[in-house]
Amino acid sequence: MISDKRGNKKQSQTDFIEIMDNDNRPLAVLTKNLAHRQLLKHRSVQVLVFNTENKLYLQKRQRTKRFFPGRWDISARTHPLVGESTMEAALRILKDKLQLEIKNPQYIQSLPASPKTGFEYVSIYAVRKNAHPIIPNDQEVEEGYYFSREELACLVKEFRELLTPNLVTLWEAGVLAG
Repeated sequence: MISDKRGNKKQSQTDFIEIMDNDNRPLAVLTKNLAHRQLLKHRSVQVLVFNTENKLYLQKRQRTKRFFPGRWDISARTHPLVGESTMEAALRILKDKLQLEIKNPQYIQSLPASPKTGFEYVSIYAVRKNAHPIIPNDQEVEEGYYFSREELACLVKEFRELLTPNLVTLWEAGVLAG
């Protein structure tokens, strides 16, 4: 929240997202909270960061996060701002969350909005062979670590309760393979 000149609370630009129709076209603009509470279709962007050994960087969400606090999640994710492209959102979240300035993350695929994706049309990007240091934003990320495919398989099989449902969904869909 931000305040206007009179001290009245106003919502920031990042509180609003576009609500999408069944063909992934914008219908309206609402707050993220309202969209999630009413299970309305909207967009999200998720970025997978792989190092030079093809290990996937996972972030552990801050314990103060509203959804899935303290759980391991994919490298970075966000909702596009109103009027922002998914590529612009990917670049923004890499910089804001991980302090990575990447020019062209690779578009991987999209997932349709469904209950499994939280009613989000998911656009997935990847950064491959990252050799730049990742410096997590400590307001968002508690810690981070690069995991091998074998380590990820073990986490999903034996420690699912430590992971976000999103990470498990992407693993089961075969999206997390480097």
